[in-house]
Amino acid sequence: MAPKRTSTSVAPAKNQAAIWQLTDDRVATALEAQAANMTNTDNTNRNLVPRETCAVRECAYKEFMSCQPFYFNGTKGVVGLIRLFERTESVFSRSNCFEDCKVKFANGTLTEDALSWWNSYAKPIRIEQAEKITWSELKRLLTNRYCPRTEVKKMEDEFYYLVVKGNDLKTYARRF
Repeated sequence: MAPKRTSTSVAPAKNQAAIWQLTDDRVATALEAQAANMTNTDNTNRNLVPRETCAVRECAYKEFMSCQPFYFNGTKGVVGLIRLFERTESVFSRSNCFEDCKVKFANGTLTEDALSWWNSYAKPIRIEQAEKITWSELKRLLTNRYCPRTEVKKMEDEFYYLVVKGNDLKTYARRF
């Protein structure tokens, strides 16, 4: 038979006070040691002296191309152009590309007909001058060239009269 507990009283107040005091002392000692340790390290949360921050590195063309941008040849029409814009902007974001490099780097993704168009646009005003336009302006120029209003109207009409056949929603969604 197990022994019965005869006392249910709490530990004497004197012992409890001693335990609390010991705990407080240990915590205070640990906090002081931690504070001393943090002042000896380069911890930005505690140091009052501002650290020098590294400047954002300019995106190099090699880094831009390593993010695998979308190549545009001018034959994919509106859908290809939208993909070019979306993918290129995603690559700009990932590679921290500065605004003044966007047009230059984006032109590196143009091939075939699109590259011929860019060269015919840039030669009269010199390539250096042509690359000074903004990314928004380049998008507008490409849209005017590769999204003629007739093609956009044709796509709108096709979309308006489109009917899903069966449960082939993937094919339906992929078209747009």
